[in-house]
Amino acid sequence: MVKIEAILRPNTFEQIKDALGEFGAKGLTVTQVMGCGLQKGRTEIYRGTEFTINLLPKIKLEIATTDDRADQIVKIICEKARTGNIGDGKIFISRLDDAVRVRTGETGDQALI
Repeated sequence: MVKIEAILRPNTFEQIKDALGEFGAKGLTVTQVMGCGLQKGRTEIYRGTEFTINLLPKIKLEIATTDDRADQIVKIICEKARTGNIGDGKIFISRLDDAVRVRTGETGDQALI
């Protein structure tokens, strides 16, 4: 089992969600987050004073999936999120030891299906 965490531009989320839905990915968790990376924020002027906004709004998408579906899910996210500009995001992939569906007690891959 694999956990995929993607930090993405908010404006790309709907396309990603729709494409993952068509693929049959289940169990998405979405969080609104703030962050900075190479994009380094932006400069704005407020009442004549220039200031820098270092943290930009992003979407954190988390998906737990079986090993055989992970590569395809990452590919879909990359295709839909890529604009070619700094700030498109990052994807982190980590191994999961186990998962439990609370309602039924199912464990492992069965808890994800």
